[in-house]
Amino acid sequence: MNSTNLFDLTGKTALVTGCNRGIGKAMAEALAEAGADIIGVSSSLPATESEIQKSITEIGRKFYPYQVDLGDRASLYSFIKKVKEEHKTIDILVNNAGIILRQPAAEHSDEYWDQVLNINLDAPFILSRELGKEMVARGYGKIIFTASLLTFQGGINVPGYTASKSAIGGLVKALANEWAGKGVNVNAIAPGYINTDNTEALRNDPVRSKSILDRIPAGRWGMPEDFKGPVLFLASDASNYVSGTTLTVDGGWMGR
Repeated sequence: MNSTNLFDLTGKTALVTGCNRGIGKAMAEALAEAGADIIGVSSSLPATESEIQKSITEIGRKFYPYQVDLGDRASLYSFIKKVKEEHKTIDILVNNAGIILRQPAAEHSDEYWDQVLNINLDAPFILSRELGKEMVARGYGKIIFTASLLTFQGGINVPGYTASKSAIGGLVKALANEWAGKGVNVNAIAPGYINTDNTEALRNDPVRSKSILDRIPAGRWGMPEDFKGPVLFLASDASNYVSGTTLTVDGGWMGR
């Protein structure tokens, strides 16, 4: 196969959670630009045509919107049943949706902990299990998680988020160990400090913002568009021998 064809997703269908903005939106656009139709999942998708839906259709691909509260177990299972009925094959699953709630560890409430773990860990596992079993049966599939620098580090004032993203790193390995030999690649992308809603508080803090920028060799905050290449690589045949890895997209942060 010609190397340029390795990245062709024509005829594929990708489900992307957290697709409405930021990194998830950029990922969905990248997959569509490579030829995939997009099943877009977000708790904030509007009833009218969304910006991401408009973007995908302008690219020339189909967009199927689903508004889902991934933190609600009943809603999650209802969505899984519906999406399986409405889409015969889902080739690519991008578990991108996530939240971060900041509170010092000594004050970190059960509510914060449960909300973050439900969305950041429980929902991605359930989606991966329920869609992954069908990928295994077909002998082909790509599952991509959004991890974090806090998959490797502890962070400050975000114990629930750190726990969830550290667990994602282990889950990727566990699923890859079972499924890599069955045609299903499971990997993760770990964003560094990216200009999104999740980092607004840090970017607005002049002391924290400076300390972060001083450590990033690239000398800038990342942008959602920086994830188009990595997600396309992991979603395509270009990564067929890549399993159980977490790819850092951090401007060099982890190498510092």
